[in-house]
Amino acid sequence: MANPTGPTGEQFEITRGDARAVITEIGAGLRVFEIGDVSYVETFAADAAPPKGAGQILLPWPNRTKGARWTYQGETQELEVTEPERGNAIHGLTRHAEWTLVEHAESSITFEIGIEVQPGWPVPLHARIRYELAPRELTVTHDIRNEGDSPIGVGVGAHPYFRLGDLPTDELTLTLSATRVRPALPDAQLPYGDEQDVDGTDYDFRAGRLLAGVDLDTAFTGLAKGVWGLAPRRGLGVAPPDDTAGDGRHHHVLSHGEKSIDVWTDPDFRWVQVFTPEDLVGRGRAIALEPMTCPADALNSGDDLIDLEPGTSWTGSWGVKIHG
Repeated sequence: MANPTGPTGEQFEITRGDARAVITEIGAGLRVFEIGDVSYVETFAADAAPPKGAGQILLPWPNRTKGARWTYQGETQELEVTEPERGNAIHGLTRHAEWTLVEHAESSITFEIGIEVQPGWPVPLHARIRYELAPRELTVTHDIRNEGDSPIGVGVGAHPYFRLGDLPTDELTLTLSATRVRPALPDAQLPYGDEQDVDGTDYDFRAGRLLAGVDLDTAFTGLAKGVWGLAPRRGLGVAPPDDTAGDGRHHHVLSHGEKSIDVWTDPDFRWVQVFTPEDLVGRGRAIALEPMTCPADALNSGDDLIDLEPGTSWTGSWGVKIHG
């Protein structure tokens, strides 16, 4: 199903059993993911713009590039300032661009886009994204190819806000498989503070913590593989299913009792940004778990950029699996 509409273009639906997702033409973003009548991402109207980046795909860098400037092969690159209040370039080049439909099947859909040489971006790229539904899971696969004659470092991210049906966000428990944190400095967002261990800090979510009273716009790294953090404490967390024990992925979980959302990522997604705004349109308090291959300002720092030689590609996936 495709319907022309507003700021996000046509709306494309995929289904499998009672699972359903809706992907937007503009930005190739995730607008709906639900099973039966239960929503697992924060949605917005088909004729509205995504509030606070909801569901958007972030490339060829996630988060912010400080001052909208970076250096490539000794030359300063001047990106468009897309966060005017702070003077930064935010969330890449494709989230407001029209993606081309490649394939639309009942339970999967693929889009592609070319990122041309432009002010602030010196090397052309080709990107694809594929969304695929299983009965209780949505998998998102990214592919990026260097179409130029010079190497380039790139980053990939996504900006979904998650929910467990109509449960208030503050009643959910967050478990992160993160051992390191790079907290934002007050009122700055860039630069971030020094990276540190989460041990003994308020940033330790490995054993599960209720979200009531938690305020985050924070980058986490040092991600453990194949587990949902540590053993649950105080009965808040949920035990990981057996099939995650040795899968080599990172797992971040939102849970309530026996119900949970497992946000898993391939190993190249070495970062997760957690954002808890108080005023997401239509829902009030919300939580974004943003899979990222690199942190904020990686074009300047080089931290965990994906290095692409001319003619080479990178492929990586993340997904959402529902339990209970």
